Amino acid sequence: METAVNQELPNPRQTLGFLIKLFQRHNLGAKSKLGQNFLIDLNLLDLVARSGDLTPQDAVLEVGTGTGSLTGRMSYDAGCVTSAEIDPGFARMARELLGKNPKVRLFEGDALQNKNTMDPELIAAWKENAANHGCTRFKLVANLPYAVAVPVMTNLLIDGPVPERMVGMVQWEIAERMTASPGVKEYASLAIICQALADVSIVRRIPPRSFFPPPKVDSAIVQVDSNPTKRALVDKLATPTVSGPRRLREFLRDLYCHRRKNLRGGLVAMQGKELTKKFVDENLALMGIPGEVRAEALDVATHLRLCEVFG
Repeated sequence: METAVNQELPNPRQTLGFLIKLFQRHNLGAKSKLGQNFLIDLNLLDLVARSGDLTPQDAVLEVGTGTGSLTGRMSYDAGCVTSAEIDPGFARMARELLGKNPKVRLFEGDALQNKNTMDPELIAAWKENAANHGCTRFKLVANLPYAVAVPVMTNLLIDGPVPERMVGMVQWEIAERMTASPGVKEYASLAIICQALADVSIVRRIPPRSFFPPPKVDSAIVQVDSNPTKRALVDKLATPTVSGPRRLREFLRDLYCHRRKNLRGGLVAMQGKELTKKFVDENLALMGIPGEVRAEALDVATHLRLCEVFG
């Protein structure tokens, strides 16, 4: 369910005292199962918004409206903001706090249709909001609920509308996995799919005390900039029925189900492929890749070559 807002009111400043009184008044509290942790360091809230490098040409998607503090902050610079909130109580509260803002459209519901797909109604609302405000670029900027951070960012990278830039608050462990290099334990399918399609960097590491309630782990602001040159290489993997990015994700998912195996063993064991040992050995030899190496030791470009042959 979406709500268009029609008149701008002041933006609430999200301090700890403000949140405590606000939650008491609305009889609300953060729900850990939804990954709700609210940023109370105003400098960091501004950093998230600034990292988006927002202009009037940008249609921003925010997942996790919360109190609407970041939503309102971004509406000053962006062309428009479409913000999704799954919690009905917080959605009602955000409408009250944001007032009526011509640039903001609130969407009440899950941002995801399923793990691998964004909700089509949310995407339609985002596109419509962009068209109504003459925006030509899409961006994601959000203090992402930890429970959905990875699927939201990867689904947008794979199926779009591909954001020119994504700035998201994620768990530190996720940031490490997104930016990992070959040969380290964090390097796996998430790093490869992100780095195959975009340039990924960590803006800032964030301690738990910057949130209410404080999470048990550090967090990070990550920045993901779409890279058209990289995407063109992945698009070449497309089949008549599957896009290149989706084919790569499916291949990586199957390959990294068997991380304890060497590359040869992992390829032979991939579900639904029925690759014979002879086929795998012959093709790895032609590619000049030793079968005894582990997949996590190989760079992104080599994974693309493997997907082309075995995916």
